[in-house]
Amino acid sequence: MSEYRINDLAQVSGVSVRNIRVYQDRGLLPPPTIRGRTGWYSEEHLVRLNLISRMLERGYTFATISELLQAAHYGMKVEHVLRGAPKGSRFRTFKRAATITFTELKKTLGASERSITLSQKLGLLTKDGTHYAIRNPEVLEGAEALVKGGIDIDVLLDRWVRVESDLADVARSFVSIITDAYFDENLPNLGEAKLAKIAELIQTVRPMAHEIVETTFSSALDAEISRAIGDASAYFDDAAHPTDPAHPTDPAHPTAGDDEPAGGDPTREADE
Repeated sequence: MSEYRINDLAQVSGVSVRNIRVYQDRGLLPPPTIRGRTGWYSEEHLVRLNLISRMLERGYTFATISELLQAAHYGMKVEHVLRGAPKGSRFRTFKRAATITFTELKKTLGASERSITLSQKLGLLTKDGTHYAIRNPEVLEGAEALVKGGIDIDVLLDRWVRVESDLADVARSFVSIITDAYFDENLPNLGEAKLAKIAELIQTVRPMAHEIVETTFSSALDAEISRAIGDASAYFDDAAHPTDPAHPTDPAHPTAGDDEPAGGDPTREADE
């Protein structure tokens, strides 16, 4: 069976080295087998790359490709994945059409020169002549919903910049698990077998870190959403049942209709 280094795989598949790494990061392509300090890709990697390329050409998003590949891996049928799937939005149409104009972005998202420049920096849009290629239609769909709800697009993009910085620190923290343990003055003197082991450990960090970050963030996001919904419910309850300062509901101040103390009227008891 044929084996390829990443540059060789890029050449035979027609997919750039950068995109191969992107597919690995997104879980679409399995990592290579590490031998020595070299990652080796198999014929199965080449077949998977060709499949990914064809699906992208047909307008599938990374998320859909991932779902379909997972379904195939577990023996599911395509209809199990696509059943009840939402209709393609305007942005998915733009994805297939490859570009969108500044006027369309301004009309749909209230985009300014600043927000478009920031979107390019974040990799959301890519300049394509007088148009812009959409790199992530799912994010633009969410952005459109926020803008329709009265949120400024710059708020989302500024948060994205902040998260990007935070995640860079997170990535550095995970990789440092290995570098702190092995990257010192003895590194150049380690044997081939030891270096191969270190390279394998570094590759192990990637899927582990993805899983930890995704699971932790999902739990944190669920908790924060629940807290926000709880706060909103409290506001509604306060509005529906306002407290009248003249008639407080504190037990020490009986409300109208409480004609006697909780222990009864001692005079009435004496009469009886």
